[in-house]
Amino acid sequence: MEINTYQTRAEMLLRSYILSDSFIVYSSVIGGVFACKLVYDLSQIFSSIYFKRYAGLSKSQQVEWNNRSISTVHAIFITAMSLFLAFWSDLFSDDQLSGLVIMRSSTLSTSVLGVSVGYFLTDLAMILWFYPSLGGMEYLVHHLLSLVALSYAMLTGEAQFYVYMVLLSEATTPGINLRWYLDVAGLKKSKAYLINGFMMVFVWLVARILVFIYVFYHLYVRYDQVMKVSSFGIFLVCVVPLVLAVMNLVWFWKIVKGLMKTLAKRN
Repeated sequence: MEINTYQTRAEMLLRSYILSDSFIVYSSVIGGVFACKLVYDLSQIFSSIYFKRYAGLSKSQQVEWNNRSISTVHAIFITAMSLFLAFWSDLFSDDQLSGLVIMRSSTLSTSVLGVSVGYFLTDLAMILWFYPSLGGMEYLVHHLLSLVALSYAMLTGEAQFYVYMVLLSEATTPGINLRWYLDVAGLKKSKAYLINGFMMVFVWLVARILVFIYVFYHLYVRYDQVMKVSSFGIFLVCVVPLVLAVMNLVWFWKIVKGLMKTLAKRN
């Protein structure tokens, strides 16, 4: 009788844990989707009031304007949270003795990933709906890879450190969006546009190239830890950063060429 009681309690605790964990996952994803909708609507309202050029934009340009507002807010949020969780909190610190780094997660880290999944789902849906005005095939590949990796880390709690390191690449998004806004506003020949070009090159170099080199180094020195996750997890940890790194190098070359072209026109 006593054994049955312990089994019942264990089952209740397990069920309670799974339900609470599922609640965190689903509520954060749904929250991320609703946050995107809120930012889109607020962008529409404030832009029509405070930016005179907004009313003169075509319907597709207005959609892209508001879409870029969403990606800018998400980029600021996820960059700040990635920096905090990866470097400032003790969650992934080597000083911690609470298991392997690749297996560590927390309620906060899982919730933040859920919000980011909500964003990528929303952005992917918008890209597909308005295809190809919001982005071509490379954006679809980028978002699908990101969604798979984020969802895996969110649902299993594995490899969250590496996901947050890769998410630091979102730090480049505000600069990219600002460049588009300046272009649409007719300020392509302004000093702000030129400064933005230099800042984009620098931030891209740090967030999308140097950070990725650190990720690959970190994976190399902790190869024994990587081998302890599932086969699919190993595939994601090794392949997704590699594919994104190649895409980042291609985009970086395009940004550098664009900056050089701008400088040539000024001379």
